[in-house]
Amino acid sequence: MASASLLKSSTILDKSEWVKGQTLRQPSVSVVRCYPSATSAINIRASYADELVKTANTIASPGRGILAMDESNATCGKRLASIGLENTEANRQAYRTLLVSVPGLGNYVSGAILFEETLYQSTVDGKKIVDVLKEQNIVPGIKTDKGLVPLAGSNDESWCQGLDGLASRSAAYYQQGARFAKWRTVVSIPNGPSALAVKEAAWGLARYAAISQDNGLVPIVEPEIMLDGEHGIERTFEVAQAVWAEVFFYLAQNNVLYEGILLKPSMVTPGAECKERATPEQVADYTLKLLHRRIPPAVPGIMFLSGGQSEVEATLNLNAMNQSPNPWHVSFSYARALQNTCLKTWGGRPENVAAAQEALLVRAKANSLAQLGKYTGEGESEEAKKGMFVKGYVY
Repeated sequence: MASASLLKSSTILDKSEWVKGQTLRQPSVSVVRCYPSATSAINIRASYADELVKTANTIASPGRGILAMDESNATCGKRLASIGLENTEANRQAYRTLLVSVPGLGNYVSGAILFEETLYQSTVDGKKIVDVLKEQNIVPGIKTDKGLVPLAGSNDESWCQGLDGLASRSAAYYQQGARFAKWRTVVSIPNGPSALAVKEAAWGLARYAAISQDNGLVPIVEPEIMLDGEHGIERTFEVAQAVWAEVFFYLAQNNVLYEGILLKPSMVTPGAECKERATPEQVADYTLKLLHRRIPPAVPGIMFLSGGQSEVEATLNLNAMNQSPNPWHVSFSYARALQNTCLKTWGGRPENVAAAQEALLVRAKANSLAQLGKYTGEGESEEAKKGMFVKGYVY
């Protein structure tokens, strides 16, 4: 295993015994500070290096993206409530079974992010969910953060908790079949963002990424820039540049292997309350400009979050970004923008499962085409267009 064991009591530290991020406490001797080189850090995870790169490139394969189904039980409960279902484990299991067992889903989806309950859960037919995904050639992933909490000393901003115990949890997730991880933190433009909040987000993501790689999991790095606010697209672009500069600074300081990570950025769009809307071409222009200025070509995949966009809007924007070649695999990691019509079609009724699965397959195929730059938008349902803004008009 690449995760190191705890340091032995010794005044001499061998490189193989060094553990990133842990404090050495030896009352009987003076404090020893160890500053390992990038080479030694990579040696610690050497047994996973090839696997990490292979996993990242498998997920970032042409015409495929990620199904984000890692909603916490509370959030999943809200979605179930929207169709009149109680938030019980049986209902969550039924819905998750519906999602992972869509015939042919693996043609368009390369990875699925799971909540911890789902990683250890079976389908209603008794098959392990991770096994069902693998049969579809879909890589199982796991949400490893522990959620947002208030950031003391900031302007009502948040930080993401969960680093404590992450190494042991990640090792257990790997044993259960997970091969990549996700950690989401957020940056709020209306609240600043403060330098403190940006630094905290970047440092936490970097520590998570290093720990994940040490335990065989490809880390998805996700600093979500929230859509809330009246600001224009230029302000979003300015903040995104600052955030990603900080993120990659700390990823480098933590010796993270770029070839073995995936990114999950927000698209560069105006704030949700901004009166001036952006076309897919404008979103693509600003977002690709951001990527070219901040993201090294060594990173295999950019798996965008939908960030509250409608299903069709998220697909149109992704398609616009793939109208010319990119140094990276530019794709999707959508939750609501893949599941919304599927959930409403299902409505909690067994007789609607096939129709709901077909609705999910339609969205997955549409985004697969968008990843290839071949999406036209023809034949989209009105439900999929709800809330969509294009050239000043609401569809």
